[in-house]
Amino acid sequence: MTWNVQRARTSATEFHQRDLPAERALWIVEFEQPALVLGSRQAMVDATGIEVVRRRSGGGAVYVTPGGTLWVDVVVPRGDDLWDDDVGRATHWLGDAWAAAIGDGAVVHRGPMVRTEWSDVVCFAGLGPGEVTVDGRKVVGISQRRTRHAARFQCVAYERWDSQPLVDLLHLDAELDAAGTGVGSLAAVEAALIAAFH
Repeated sequence: MTWNVQRARTSATEFHQRDLPAERALWIVEFEQPALVLGSRQAMVDATGIEVVRRRSGGGAVYVTPGGTLWVDVVVPRGDDLWDDDVGRATHWLGDAWAAAIGDGAVVHRGPMVRTEWSDVVCFAGLGPGEVTVDGRKVVGISQRRTRHAARFQCVAYERWDSQPLVDLLHLDAELDAAGTGVGSLAAVEAALIAAFH
């Protein structure tokens, strides 16, 4: 099967209201304005002056900015060769694709969820199966949502990791600078990721 690759420039709210297709899909999204994207189980936040949206996949909050964030959704229909009934193992192949795109030093986490004091609140404060690290710091966050028909993997990487917007918007008394790191040129990683899918 081939991938239906789409690019979108849209708001976080509009994007997260999209329905899942019934085919393999790779959506590369540039958000029009900064936004706070919460996990499905997080309470809404009153953040004046910034778009706030809750995604349908789990995990902690993500802060996105135009040009500084690489957001990629990957849709795999049930019954596809890439489908795995094991929710943890289901992300391993995707982590491998990201690691290949990032290059030397990128490691895919194949163990259980690694929780910290802030991992339920901030995506990059924990480490889940299939997610990618460099030098022990998270570079790719992956969350997933499953329906009867498909799995939607939502992935995020940063050109440069900056925890301060999340700390401020979520009113956290936390030091999260060491939790993540950036991948450098997003254009280069995006091109390599697309190549890894073909």
